[in-house]
Amino acid sequence: MNSGEVATRLGLPGVHKAAETILLERDVRLVEITGGRYHAAQVSCAESLAVVRAAKGRGLPVTCGVSINHLTLNENDIGPYRTYFRLKPSLRAEEDRVAVVQALAAGEIDVVVSSHDPQDADTKRRPFAEASDGAIGLETLLAAALRLYHNGEIGLPPLLRAMTANPAKLLGLPSGRLKEGAPADIILVDLDQPWVVDKAEFRARSKNSPFDESRMQGRVLFTMVAGAVVYEYSGAGRD
Repeated sequence: MNSGEVATRLGLPGVHKAAETILLERDVRLVEITGGRYHAAQVSCAESLAVVRAAKGRGLPVTCGVSINHLTLNENDIGPYRTYFRLKPSLRAEEDRVAVVQALAAGEIDVVVSSHDPQDADTKRRPFAEASDGAIGLETLLAAALRLYHNGEIGLPPLLRAMTANPAKLLGLPSGRLKEGAPADIILVDLDQPWVVDKAEFRARSKNSPFDESRMQGRVLFTMVAGAVVYEYSGAGRD
């Protein structure tokens, strides 16, 4: 739980954001010493963004990512001790959520990740302080991200780039782009199709999604990997 007013009101112990930024500052100093490449998998607050921004400004080989949860949710979503919202890093205040969205739009955050972390139902059906951290995210990643686009918080190109070309580039993969000779990894998306998340329809065996019963706008109609269709929405229909 993020340290602050919400944690205090719920009577839960909080973890201060400094626990994240101190480690990040330490790692950046090690980058300065070694010259090695460094990727911060998930930044979640404005203070961490300041560390990454300063490191990049000094020309250090530092990149960072953010989870879809920290882009679209905040600590208030935990509500009445909803354990599907117990994540690591903790969900932050709304000001931090806005800060990471703005950093993504400005190109300061390199990748968006699903932070897919399946948990057994029994480990989530516990008091909040005793429940396991984590949520699944693969099947809702794009639709949740499109909330930011539909809300006017970010344009479509930087949003999609952070989930396709940028991760591929960081990993040295030929995928993530539409280019002659590249793998034919393609999705067809209806950006405006409304739907409601139903955990019973997840293909994943774990159902610990913070987006269960959420209203979404934008659905993947089919997915092609290396030229072969591996998924097709049953209600899509194709000519």
